[in-house]
Amino acid sequence: MRLTRNHAGFAALVVIGVVAPLAGVYPTFLMKCWCFALFACAFNLLIGYAGLLSFGHAAFFGAAAYLAGYAIKVWGLAPELGILVGTTTATGLGYVIGSLAIRRAGIYFAMVTLALAQMLYFLWLQVRFTGGEDGLQGVPRGMLFGVLDLADNMNLYYVVFAIFLFGFFIIYRTINSPFGQVLKAIRENEPRAISLGYDVDKYKLLAFVLSAALSGLAGATKTVVFQLASLTDAHWHMSGEVVLMTLVGGLGTVFGPVVGAFIVVSIEDQLADKVGSWVQVIMGVIFVVCVLAFRRGIAGELVALARRIAR
Repeated sequence: MRLTRNHAGFAALVVIGVVAPLAGVYPTFLMKCWCFALFACAFNLLIGYAGLLSFGHAAFFGAAAYLAGYAIKVWGLAPELGILVGTTTATGLGYVIGSLAIRRAGIYFAMVTLALAQMLYFLWLQVRFTGGEDGLQGVPRGMLFGVLDLADNMNLYYVVFAIFLFGFFIIYRTINSPFGQVLKAIRENEPRAISLGYDVDKYKLLAFVLSAALSGLAGATKTVVFQLASLTDAHWHMSGEVVLMTLVGGLGTVFGPVVGAFIVVSIEDQLADKVGSWVQVIMGVIFVVCVLAFRRGIAGELVALARRIAR
């Protein structure tokens, strides 16, 4: 039954993604939503299924954004290779930071990830190739595999949507695999998982690296879309934003982070010009309301409501 429901949800996601730009929704807005939806799903894999709260995931998103942009603009690589460079960079960073962070648990784990992410933020601020506060601008979109012109917004949109589906499928298969079941066991009762003979640190590190890699894929794709990588991508606000997206949508749910990403991006897009910096206050109020009134997130509450109706 659960598989059937998830398959129906996935089919609906594909239909919405294919039809939305044809129905008049602005493709650039949708591309931003899909990039952040992938980022939120990658973060949800770590916190929702492994129980590891990272406050430094912007490190992977931002590093991939910068390296992908640099590889495309300065090295002259094709966009697919630039995205690969960015994703590989994020994967390597995930291994290094994860190896250090998993030695601690709880709030100490979160603080280690935040501290290391802030170190990288100040690195991007100082090194020349990032452009400092101006950011890395003018990244060419180029030709995908030498045949598909990404300067066309519709072409780029379907490429971005395909990248999201690829990342989403990896996450879905991971959480429904034996590896995913072990992650859930670690989240629920780590001492018991250790007593059953599982190398808990290895599973945590693998989950951390996979989450970092997919976060990097989202960041690198975002650079191609907006032709820009900036300090905003690596700032701790970005780490907080992905936490908000995940909690609003539904922590530990398959589709919740996608819902949360669309809601948060939509609110920011609609209110940024109208209320300016007050949009951060509004997002904070939404965060508090969700934590107090909708602890399972929007998707989680809808699933719970459907189950009550079915019973």
